[in-house]
Amino acid sequence: MRRARAASLVVVAIAALTGAVVPQDRPEVLRAWTRPTKAGYDAWYAARQNRAAWSTYEFDWTTDYCTAAPEYPLGFPFKNACARHDFGYRNYREVNAFTANKRRLDKAFHADLKRVCTAYTGNRRTSCDGMAWTYYHAAVLFGHQSDDAVTPYPADPTG
Repeated sequence: MRRARAASLVVVAIAALTGAVVPQDRPEVLRAWTRPTKAGYDAWYAARQNRAAWSTYEFDWTTDYCTAAPEYPLGFPFKNACARHDFGYRNYREVNAFTANKRRLDKAFHADLKRVCTAYTGNRRTSCDGMAWTYYHAAVLFGHQSDDAVTPYPADPTG
């Protein structure tokens, strides 16, 4: 027991000297920032605006936004929803937890897109909701790792 504790202290000390310490709450922060809630989105967005403060977490902030799809389809601002979706995909892939989290990440993406649509009314709202549904289902079907099989989710009656 003492030997194991001493070994872990040595690893922590070496990591501290080299600056390679990633905070232990990284998984919790990642999960919080990828929740399908406005609070999750807002926390991620605030951190994205101040990435330097989170640099020790070594998150992958890269994004191609909406990949090959428009970031502003029919004028709807989906760019940030796509960026957060990329953030979740990239960071869960990095820790080999992508498959276990993909469904939740896609649902968060859909929630973000639907929140964008709340700014509209009438026919614009209907068009936005339809576009959000289309983007969400494209992520479900095509948003996967090259070594993962494409497995669409069964219909979800809760939407």
